[in-house]
Amino acid sequence: MRIFFKLTSASSLALRACLVTGLVLMAGAVRADGHLASEHGAMQADGAHKGLSVENVWARPSTGKTGAAYFAVTNHGASGDVLTGITGDVADKIELHDMTMDGNIMRMRKLDALAVAAGETVAAAPGGKHVMLIGLKAPLVEGETFPLTLVFEKAGDVPVIVHVQAKPIPVKPADMSGMKDMGH
Repeated sequence: MRIFFKLTSASSLALRACLVTGLVLMAGAVRADGHLASEHGAMQADGAHKGLSVENVWARPSTGKTGAAYFAVTNHGASGDVLTGITGDVADKIELHDMTMDGNIMRMRKLDALAVAAGETVAAAPGGKHVMLIGLKAPLVEGETFPLTLVFEKAGDVPVIVHVQAKPIPVKPADMSGMKDMGH
């Protein structure tokens, strides 16, 4: 995209600076395919990604050479899909892991894939499934973002923006007003 300005007065130069700043800020919110990415790393997948949405994409600030990222993927489609990989430049290796407790022993294992059934949401969250970032190339600093690409068997590559923050992204509470007559 090319935008040319031919403004010469002081007020015109100030206007040009504001326009350029706005375009730069907007460019950071536009995905490679030209669609807007919403806040907190949420991206509604479309086109080849039809039927998938990835939300609540975040990572904790790092304290060493490893980090973890989390997300929720919802399959709005009529058939299931499988997350087969995750790519990015933030670390030497990026893997999907699962953490379980065996008595008092925490066990972590690499997952080769993560199935997302039609109509289901699968979450990668602290204390369970997560994206392991091994050999970070730079520290994950609170307030910063970085890109990852989730690779699905059917939907293909789904790019996301990961927000580095100390606490999980708050999830909006569900509307439970229809449950008042259900004895809850």
